[in-house]
Amino acid sequence: MTDELLADRYELAEVIGVGGMAEVRRAQDTLLGREVAVKLFAADTDLANARRFDNEVRILAGLSHPGLVSVHDAGTSGRTRFVVLRLVDGPTLRHRMAEGPLPVEEVRTLGAAVADALAHVHGQGVVHRDVKPSNILLDADGTPYLADFGLAHTIGSTRLTRTGLLVGTAAYIAPEQVRGAGVDSPADVYALGLVLLECLTGHCEYTGSDVETIVSRLHRSPVVPAHLPADLARLLTLMTSQSPADRPTARQCADTLRSGDLPTTVMRAPRRTALVATAAGILGALCLGWALAPDSAPPVSESPGTADPAVVVESTTTAPQPAAMSDTSPPATQQQTSDQVGAAAAQAQDTAQAQQAAPAQEPAPAQGPAPVQADGPGQGEGHGPGKKDEPPGQAKKDKP
Repeated sequence: MTDELLADRYELAEVIGVGGMAEVRRAQDTLLGREVAVKLFAADTDLANARRFDNEVRILAGLSHPGLVSVHDAGTSGRTRFVVLRLVDGPTLRHRMAEGPLPVEEVRTLGAAVADALAHVHGQGVVHRDVKPSNILLDADGTPYLADFGLAHTIGSTRLTRTGLLVGTAAYIAPEQVRGAGVDSPADVYALGLVLLECLTGHCEYTGSDVETIVSRLHRSPVVPAHLPADLARLLTLMTSQSPADRPTARQCADTLRSGDLPTTVMRAPRRTALVATAAGILGALCLGWALAPDSAPPVSESPGTADPAVVVESTTTAPQPAAMSDTSPPATQQQTSDQVGAAAAQAQDTAQAQQAAPAQEPAPAQGPAPVQADGPGQGEGHGPGKKDEPPGQAKKDKP
C-alpha cells in the first residue's frame, strides 16, 4: 500500500468514520472508475480480531439485498486488512432524528425497508445484533440501508469470544440478552422496534449509564404513545415484548408497516440451535462486570459522526452461557462491580414479582432503574471530531 493507493487500485480520500479497530475512508476505485467506501483495519490487529474480520467479510459476501450496504472487495495490503463497500452518500438515521420526530408515514416506509433487509438477513441464518440508528444509513432520497455487520453472528457457527461475553448497544439490547438467554433473530426485531419508537417520539426510550440503561428494560416495557395509529401502536408493542416468542418476525413487521394489517398469529421461525440458559447462567448474566470497548465498525456515511455506544458485558461467573462476538477485545476502559449490577438487576426482578403478586392493587408509580454509578467517565471518543451521535444521557460503547 502506498500513501495514496491501496492494493494498487483504491485511491484513498478523507476519513468519513472512525472506530476503535478500524476507520472508513472515501476512496476512488481506479479500475472501475467509481467512488467507494473503504474500511481499514488496524495493522496491529491480533489473531482473534483477524478472525472477526474474516467472519464479517464472509457474512457480507453471503448477503445480497437492496437494503444492505453491499461489499465489493476485500483483501490485505501490506499489514492492513480492508473491506471495500458501497458508498452511501448521506447521513445516518441518528443524524436525521436529530432534526426532531419523524412523521408517521415516513417511519412506516423506513421501518418496512429495514425490516425487509432484516428478513433477508435472518433468512440466511444471520443475526445482526447491533440494529440502531447510527447503523442505518440514508441516501439522498432518504432510502435506508442497514450497515455494520461487525457484530453479526451466523446461527450455529463457532463463537469468536470467550464464554460469558455479551455484546450489543445498551439502548437497544433485548431483555433476553440481559438475562443471559442468548441472541436470535427476535433480538433484532426488538432493537428495530425501539429504533422506530425513537423515530416517532424524538427521544431514546432507555437512558442513563450503561448499567441503568440495560437493567431498566427489566423494570418496564417501552412506553408506546397513545396517539399513534392503532395498528402501529400494537405492532411496536409486539416488537418490544419482553418474551421473544411474542414478537413478530421481521417479514411480518415489514408487511404490517406497509398494509396496516396486524398478523393474526406471530410466526416464529424454528430455532436452529438449542440455546439453554441454566439458573446459574442467568444469575451470571445479571451479576456482571462491565467493560466498555471502542466502536468497532463505524458507519459508512459521507458525514463523519459517532455511533451509539456498544457494550461488551463480561460475566463474573464461570457458569456456561451463550457466548457473543465482539469486533474488538481491547482492555476495559470502564468497570462496574458485580455487586452494583447484581443489586440493580435483583431490584428489577423484585419489583416485577411484587407487581405480579398484587394485580388487584392500584398500580404504583413507575420505579426508575436502580442508581448505579460508573467508576470511570461515561463518555468515550466518537467517530467524528467533536460530534456526538448518541442519545442524550447515553454512556459510550461497543463503544446499546
